[in-house]
Amino acid sequence: MRLAFPSWAGTLAVKAAVFITVMCCALAALLGVLVHVSVTNQTVGQARDLALSRLKDATAAFEAGDTLGWGASLDPPGLPASLRALAVAGERGTIVADHQGRPTMWAAGPVDGARALAVPVDYSQSARTIEALDTAILWSSVLAIGATLLVGAVAVTRVTRRLHTTAQVARRITAGDLDARVDDPRTKEPGRPQDEVGAVAVALDSMASSLQGKLLSEQRFTADVAHELRTPLTGLHAAAELLPPGRPTELVRDRVAALRTLTEDLLEISRLDTGRERLELDAEELGALAVRAVRTAEASDTSGASATGTEVTVVRDARVETDRRRLERVLGNLLANAHRHGRSPVVLTVDGPVVTVRDHGDGYPEYLVTHGPQRFRTEGGAKGHGLGLTIAVGQAEVLGARLTFTNAPDGGAVATLTLPQTPPARSGLPDGAA
Repeated sequence: MRLAFPSWAGTLAVKAAVFITVMCCALAALLGVLVHVSVTNQTVGQARDLALSRLKDATAAFEAGDTLGWGASLDPPGLPASLRALAVAGERGTIVADHQGRPTMWAAGPVDGARALAVPVDYSQSARTIEALDTAILWSSVLAIGATLLVGAVAVTRVTRRLHTTAQVARRITAGDLDARVDDPRTKEPGRPQDEVGAVAVALDSMASSLQGKLLSEQRFTADVAHELRTPLTGLHAAAELLPPGRPTELVRDRVAALRTLTEDLLEISRLDTGRERLELDAEELGALAVRAVRTAEASDTSGASATGTEVTVVRDARVETDRRRLERVLGNLLANAHRHGRSPVVLTVDGPVVTVRDHGDGYPEYLVTHGPQRFRTEGGAKGHGLGLTIAVGQAEVLGARLTFTNAPDGGAVATLTLPQTPPARSGLPDGAA
């Protein structure tokens, strides 16, 4: 079972916590070993010195024929065999061993014959001292590790939360919210040193402001150009209607109509870019609306691209609350693109709130499937300006729907429009934005 971490506790927080814990444990173990070894050597040294001092006195008393003191005796039964062998061999030595259920420091040395003179010194107090020291080291290490981990977790959490906030703002900017800013309060204090997270936040805010300014400038330019073109195009259209019938007149009218369509598309894109489109919601039967959109698209197409017609399949009808005009615009653009760049049969399928438009041509370009439609970009010698699918995506976003583009495994382009189960919000957005 995996532990569930908070949204701000990413890989960095986990790694930092593991690193702090490992380093604290290693440091505590190193210090504990050093203290344990130092105190043990000191305690054992003191006990050894005491035992050897008593052995020296006992040896002198034995050689003088006096009474042995300090519990000294010849070849006592509890003397360890290794220490006795060392003493018999003519060397003095000490060893710690259990004697009568208690830790004892033995000191032994040679005497006349093959016998050993040994002196026991009670070592239980020293053993208890070392054991108590080990316990104290263990608990103090645990407390130190816990306190360090807590302080480190708080410090790392503050950093990861700020990074998480910065990442959220970056995702909002990617989704089109150019007003999103980090606004880290730590970067607004002149006397406060700026850390790396603050530098990233400032850089992101600066980038967003610059990007917003450039996009707004481009949007204003596009809207102004399209708006200024409407007046001369209206006059040009009226003049073209006065020309005498003939092939040159048809060509002029066709180009004027194409230019007017391009201008209207640019105006619609500029309105979508501003984010101030308003919805006019109404309950609609999705199947009937799809049939009506097909008829409208075929009636408005004078190029003959849709002469073969569009097959409409209603697998499961649904009643949705949506903006009919915008939904028909989306479906019309998808159908026009399918007929213009794909091959028949073109099939529009309604399956509940999901509408798909599929042709049987060569499919969408790779860049379109990966990154979505891009205005004024086409590939493979295809005609058009890339505005139809761009408008379809923009209108789908206004509707709160999701429009995706894929290629069918057996060939052909597939556009899938998924309408929301609940209607888009009517209020609560600034400036009437939908």
